[in-house]
Amino acid sequence: MSTLFLTLWPLFALIVAGLGFRRSGFPGEGFWPAAEKLNYFVLFPALLFSSLANAPLADPSILKLAGAIFAVLAAASLVMLALRRVFAWPAARYGPIVQGITRFNTYLGLAMVASLYGPDGLARAAVILAVMVPTVNVLSVIALTSERHTSARELVMPVLRNPLILACLAGAVVAALGLGMPFGIDRLLGLLAAASLPLGLLCVGAALKLKAARAETTILTANSLARLIAMPLLAFAVAWLMALPPLDGALLVIFFALPTAPTSYVLTNQLKGDATLMAGLVTLQTLLAAASLPLVLALLI
Repeated sequence: MSTLFLTLWPLFALIVAGLGFRRSGFPGEGFWPAAEKLNYFVLFPALLFSSLANAPLADPSILKLAGAIFAVLAAASLVMLALRRVFAWPAARYGPIVQGITRFNTYLGLAMVASLYGPDGLARAAVILAVMVPTVNVLSVIALTSERHTSARELVMPVLRNPLILACLAGAVVAALGLGMPFGIDRLLGLLAAASLPLGLLCVGAALKLKAARAETTILTANSLARLIAMPLLAFAVAWLMALPPLDGALLVIFFALPTAPTSYVLTNQLKGDATLMAGLVTLQTLLAAASLPLVLALLI
């Protein structure tokens, strides 16, 4: 537990620092949207591409890992569909609930993996992201648009435009073809990637909306507990049943123990979902994760 605490507290310190900077007006209100845009379109894709380009995609255990990811998401989706029938949630409300359960904070996840497992863990985590990022984005769009006619183009285009997905696809192609990154390209991408995680965590803190976390206590609490406790337990059970290698099992638990993604708020707003509910879920889950992550990882990894 002490090792986990020493690994995790600097990450959450950056999130708190981002919240403090934003509330104090430093370095200026215009900084945060620009920083998020730079990270989302340049720095974070560089990290994903460079990690995946060096990943051992020929390893046959990758298929088993992908199967475990789909099994966890399928089980969670079936439960949420059943609950929707019971509570008659409209799409505007169901979309945030689905995102609260299935999406994850990639900045925090990769920062944790880098601290706990180093480059080998990052390469494996990039494989997980290559599977999870497009899958959860499709699930989120479907949930938010489930009450209106949605064409295949409307479902596919947000996924294909996602810079994280494009970076994963490009990195997978480089790894599969064995092209490598010559002429110092690996060093350039490494420099860009090094800036991504700390800046991303500061932006996560800056995006927190504390007032939104005080509304709708019941649904916020239930969704947060499901995401932070039930999902990693489900991931642990699937990893055990499928006999995943220790590193793969640990990473599966970590990514399903993370709080939901701050970018969920942007997608919810764009597709006319309940943005206040989504903001509350992002904020409460991020705050609770400071306590839940050390506990879950100490018990399950």
